[in-house]
Amino acid sequence: MRIVVDAMGSDNHPAPDVEGAVLAAREFGETIILVGDQAQIETELARHNTAALNIEVKHASQKVVMADKPGDIVKGKPDSSLHIGLQLVRDGAADAFVSAGNTGAILGVAMLRPVGLGRIPGVKRPALGVMFPTEERPLLIDNGANADCKPDYLLQFGVMGSLYVERVLERERPRVALISNGEEEGKGNSLIKETIPLLQASNLNYIGNIEPKEFMQGAADVGVVDGFTGNILMKTAEAIASYMNNMIRDELMANPLTVVGGLLAKPAFRRVRQRLNPDEVGGAPLLGVNGVVIIGHGRSSAYAIKQAVSQARRMVTQQVVAAITAGLTG
Repeated sequence: MRIVVDAMGSDNHPAPDVEGAVLAAREFGETIILVGDQAQIETELARHNTAALNIEVKHASQKVVMADKPGDIVKGKPDSSLHIGLQLVRDGAADAFVSAGNTGAILGVAMLRPVGLGRIPGVKRPALGVMFPTEERPLLIDNGANADCKPDYLLQFGVMGSLYVERVLERERPRVALISNGEEEGKGNSLIKETIPLLQASNLNYIGNIEPKEFMQGAADVGVVDGFTGNILMKTAEAIASYMNNMIRDELMANPLTVVGGLLAKPAFRRVRQRLNPDEVGGAPLLGVNGVVIIGHGRSSAYAIKQAVSQARRMVTQQVVAAITAGLTG
């Protein structure tokens, strides 16, 4: 298997991107193709023992930064690491693409032919699916690729999310739900109400509407939502988790007695942090494009990049793109 890692993707590139690629090559034994500024990549590679690893470097003279507007990148930076990496997948020279870069730019380049991969036939809008950082790891789809949606978009999100969870997470007949402000069918905005009959008439294991709290508690395997709401839901959860972590730390340091209690409870806190750590997931699959694409967070660590490569491997092995193609045309 040949997997492309965008070496210029993360906020602190190329150090975590390159280190993550090294970790992935060492653990999985696959060929990793690092795309980006060759001089910077080779400088980082020199910090690691790569003698027995299958790592290649593909030079890209341009890089995409978070401040770039996605619409300006598609034609404005044709030699970027995004373009070259996605084209390797498009041309069959690689099996998957992993990047912790600009999500809008990746989506824009990946969607369009002949620049990128294009959409799977029949897909109206690709969507980002992210495994929510709770114990059950349910899939939230869409997580920001589509701010404005139509009912048939949400139906396709449900199909793509269900197939992903079934193949990659190996959950038979995943439970699919609409995330709304109430469980009753009368609740929700017009988009939710118009989507319900489409999901009811589908072959999905549709269980109805659920509220965010039920989703976080594992009531469904796939939570379907428009990208605007999904992105706010995810960012709110991240902000609350960060706030709670800081508040608990401050309270534990408030006096000597709580400091001692905190030291005794430290192993438990470490286990909780590990269970909720988004780095364990690595990234979000971009479902609906004609190839395997995993998008990581800009703050991704080397471990998160390695985990994103792991997720890409599972998508390739389980033939998720072919499954979505068949699922939407069957």
